[in-house]
Amino acid sequence: MTNMGLVFQAVAGLILFFFLAWFFSENRRQVNFKAACMGFLIQVALAIIVTKFGIVRDAFLWIGGGVMALKDATAAGTSFVFGYLGGAPSPFEAKEGVSSFIFAFQALPMVIVISAVAMLLFHWRILPFIVKIFSGAFQKGLGIGGALGVCAAAKMFLGQTEAPLLVRPYLGQFSRSELFSVMTAGMATTSISLMVVYAMILDGTVTDPIAHILTASIISVPAAITISRILIPHTGAQTSGHLVVPYQFSGSMEAITQGTSDGMKLYMNILAMLIVFLAIVALANSLLSLLPTVGGETMSLQLLLGYLLAPLAWSLGIPWEEAVPAGALLGKKTILNEIVAFIGLAELPKGILSVKSDLIMTYALAGFANFSSIAIQIGGIGTMVPERKQEIIALGFKAMVAGTIASCMSGSIIGILHSFG
Repeated sequence: MTNMGLVFQAVAGLILFFFLAWFFSENRRQVNFKAACMGFLIQVALAIIVTKFGIVRDAFLWIGGGVMALKDATAAGTSFVFGYLGGAPSPFEAKEGVSSFIFAFQALPMVIVISAVAMLLFHWRILPFIVKIFSGAFQKGLGIGGALGVCAAAKMFLGQTEAPLLVRPYLGQFSRSELFSVMTAGMATTSISLMVVYAMILDGTVTDPIAHILTASIISVPAAITISRILIPHTGAQTSGHLVVPYQFSGSMEAITQGTSDGMKLYMNILAMLIVFLAIVALANSLLSLLPTVGGETMSLQLLLGYLLAPLAWSLGIPWEEAVPAGALLGKKTILNEIVAFIGLAELPKGILSVKSDLIMTYALAGFANFSSIAIQIGGIGTMVPERKQEIIALGFKAMVAGTIASCMSGSIIGILHSFG
């Protein structure tokens, strides 16, 4: 298919996403189409500003350079603690073609370092200042209340349970629509602690991966608010509010210590999930291999998910001949998690997906929309407002679907912009 044909394909996919959100809306008559259009235009504008304006693009590349500096600094720590397993010179000669890279000891410790640095920036009021700027922009542009604006802005950098902490006193006052928007934004975006892990996984698959993943987290926020408010329209007054600092540290050292502790918990959680989920995939493939082959290929979870979600991948502007492997990645993200999906994207043989398709999938996969996140939100947000836990449980699956749509919209828009150079 021609380049313009793929553009029209992606545009049709965007229209389909909006139609499906409206069709399954809880109250179609209350949908604010003007606000929906404004939210979409803000997402497109942010994507254009970040990807096409030289000064902004350079700023993101500068951030990428900073992340690489953190990577080198982390390597100094892992080399000392883990020796050659953590990146120090090997005491023996490795066999040709055998990689000495160990994910658990060389890539994943970045989570701990970034968590500590993020907490330090929070203590120094740098991160709250950035959140406040974006919060004001989202309130005016998306027509949302102050409390939701703070949470949406924070979600670009913080996790799906950390961001709501900034507006915890207001969560009980949120309307059903506002609560759903919080959950959807959590599903559609990622956190700064994990961005660097994704970037290290995708190093060599896409150019400047950290810049793209940070962009994805930013432009997916207005999409999440837009789609969530179509599915559950907001009625009544907006919940006003401002940022509430949930951490009170006596000094920088305490902030670093707390961040390190939080990062260690995340590190262990990711390790455990990867071991279990990859084992589940291997077990499922063993069982599926007993079934008859499909087109000469042994049946596997990846192949099954690829065929099931190929239409969704195609709607992002990906050629049909690449839709099955792309659909398999979307399936892995939804059933397992985005880390497993990113590993799958990085491990695809060269030529299976085009450069443009690699870029689209990077944005489509950069979010927490999976089944395990439903449990995380129920446990996290449900603990903050226990009186609304049943409501959060009821909204969990719908928030995952809405978050998936928002991330896919980001992938489609980036694919369209890429087509025009």
